[in-house]
Amino acid sequence: MQIIIAGGGKIGAHLASQLCADGETVTVIEQRPDAIERLRRTCPDCTVIEDSAANPRVLERAGVHMADVVAAVTGQDEVNLVISMLAKMEFSVPRVIARVNDPANAWMFTPVNGVDAGINQAEITVRFIREGMNLRDMFTLMKLGRDEHSIVQATVNPGSRVENVPLSKIDFPDQTIVVAVDRNDSLTVPNGRTVLRAGDEAVLFCSREGRDTIRRLFA
Repeated sequence: MQIIIAGGGKIGAHLASQLCADGETVTVIEQRPDAIERLRRTCPDCTVIEDSAANPRVLERAGVHMADVVAAVTGQDEVNLVISMLAKMEFSVPRVIARVNDPANAWMFTPVNGVDAGINQAEITVRFIREGMNLRDMFTLMKLGRDEHSIVQATVNPGSRVENVPLSKIDFPDQTIVVAVDRNDSLTVPNGRTVLRAGDEAVLFCSREGRDTIRRLFA
C-alpha cells in the first residue's frame, strides 16, 4: 500500500517504522527539524518531506493522488481535521485515519469531516486501564460495529468451568465464536473437539451481553 503519514512525532515515527517493516511504501510529512532527524535515523526506508501536510500542494508532492491511506497523527486536532478533509474531499483518498488528541473534540472526527476512523488516545487508554482493573484474565482486543461486538482474549484458569471440556460441550452465550486457542505460544484454529487446558489463551468473538458470561466461564 501507499501510505502517507502526516506528523512525524513519536507516534508518526513509530507507525512509519512498523509499516515499513511490513513492506508498505510510506511517506511522512513533518516540518520540525528535530523530528525529521529522528525519523531519518529510526526509519531510513520511509520518504520524508519537510513541510506542512495541511498544504494541499505538499500532499500532492507526497503522492496523495496514489495514496491508499492517509493517517493524520499530528499533535493538533485542528491540523488533523484539515488534513483529513483535504485527503478525503479534495483528493478522494480511500481511507483516512486521524488522531484525536483532546477527547472533547472527538465528535468532529467523523466521515462528514473526511475521517473514516478517529483514534481517540484518551478513550483507548481509559478502556484498557478499566479492562485491566475489572476483567483480570480477560481483555478486549478489538471492538467491532456500533452494536459493540468484540474480539476478546480470555485465560483458562485452573478449576474454571471450561477447563478440560471440549468446546462443543461448553455453554457459551449466543453469538459467541472461539476464533483461536494459544497454547504454549502455539496458535491453533479450534473445532468442537478442542479441549481447553489451564493456561490456554482463547480468542473469542462475542456480543457485549456475552462478555460477563464468558468472564465467569473462564474465571
